[in-house]
Amino acid sequence: MKEIVVLSGKGGTGKTVLLASFASLARNAVIADCDVDAPNLHLVLAPEVKESGRFSSQKVAVIDGRNCNSCMECVSACRFDALTTIGNGSLKKVAVDTDACEGCGVCMRVCPSKAIRLAEQDNGEWFVSRTRFGPMVHALLAPGGENSGKLVALVRQKAKVIANQSGAEMVLVDGPPGLSCPAISAAAGADLLVLVAEPTASGLSDFRRIADLCAHMKAKSALVVNRWDINPRVTEEIERAASMRGIPRFGRVPYDERVPLSMAAARTVTEEDGCPANVAIVNIWEKVTSYKYM
Repeated sequence: MKEIVVLSGKGGTGKTVLLASFASLARNAVIADCDVDAPNLHLVLAPEVKESGRFSSQKVAVIDGRNCNSCMECVSACRFDALTTIGNGSLKKVAVDTDACEGCGVCMRVCPSKAIRLAEQDNGEWFVSRTRFGPMVHALLAPGGENSGKLVALVRQKAKVIANQSGAEMVLVDGPPGLSCPAISAAAGADLLVLVAEPTASGLSDFRRIADLCAHMKAKSALVVNRWDINPRVTEEIERAASMRGIPRFGRVPYDERVPLSMAAARTVTEEDGCPANVAIVNIWEKVTSYKYM
């Protein structure tokens, strides 16, 4: 079983468009959307949820108002200003700002009346679904939720388990954009990272950064330039930057007005006959499947 992760140094390069097309071309694969902060692969693949669960990786302080004697020891001890007082006089109590709480437990330790405990906080939700192209694992981090890298790791793990159980040959991962912890979590240990770049000044800069990250991780990677013909000169600069880092070029995808139309219709590019981008992506997929992974 091989794990292919599609990444980009920035958002908007066409990473999800490419991954969705790969999913349509694969014969026996499990799909994973690891862009848990802002997932959108489901908009194209229309998954039917079969299983779901809550994700929790953070503890926050919870105060039992019946035991709290309003001594304010916890308020003084909190370095994150997560504890505030509400009410006045004999009705004054302590309240927790869960967005500010780091779950360090200092308040619990200093509370003389043992009115504070640490409790798990929901940080998001994961799903196992069925799509027209096979099983899909995806997730959504709660607004302001912590530890998105851990949720990414959970999605990948569940996808691999399903792949092993079903005998799938491949796990296709739509990774998060950028170079933050979620992207690193999605890339770690993958068999191949397909790096999608766009020929703009920011696209060139961000490609160099993610290419250097891949080199630091000693990860095998390949380059795809999307909408290459909107700026051929910058496309050549990106490909030159890839060549200098030993990253092979898997192909170019031309600008194609039918791509956004296919996305709006919840169809992958490779489901559109006679589409120039379709032809380019099929050729790229052939390089992915014939790549020497050892």
